[in-house]
Amino acid sequence: MRKLVVGMICAVMLSTAATVPAVGTVSLPKGYESWEKSRQKIVEDKKSLFHGVHYIYLDKKGMKAYKGGGDYPQGSRFVVVFHNLKVEAGKQVEGKKSMIVLMQRDSERKETGGWFFAGFGPEGKPSGIDPVKNCFDCHKKDAADRQFVISTYEDFARKN
Repeated sequence: MRKLVVGMICAVMLSTAATVPAVGTVSLPKGYESWEKSRQKIVEDKKSLFHGVHYIYLDKKGMKAYKGGGDYPQGSRFVVVFHNLKVEAGKQVEGKKSMIVLMQRDSERKETGGWFFAGFGPEGKPSGIDPVKNCFDCHKKDAADRQFVISTYEDFARKN
């Protein structure tokens, strides 16, 4: 009986590992900097995880749903690049890159509303963030009515 239980646990762990990329295997999409880019957004609240300057990049696959509504196609990707906020000559400016986040449509990810989340350090290496606690909890709270996408096309429409 004990061998059967251990075997079942191992089988569940192996099947889960096959569907969830290991943190070390996750990487940023190549060429995301050439995707459509949002205007600069500044979050001044120093207590916010997102304090600083950030830009949102969206691939072509997801742009139609972002502009006009409808469901995001499987594989649609957002990349958000965060920078520290500096003040130079009394003006708020972008500082060094501080973090990068990937949000990719993946209908298999039921625990995160059909999206895969991954965080990266400024150099593009995986940071090991908790996709539920560090990402999805806010997306669920702030954008459950918009397929868990917090930003809107308005972020793109008015460029600086």
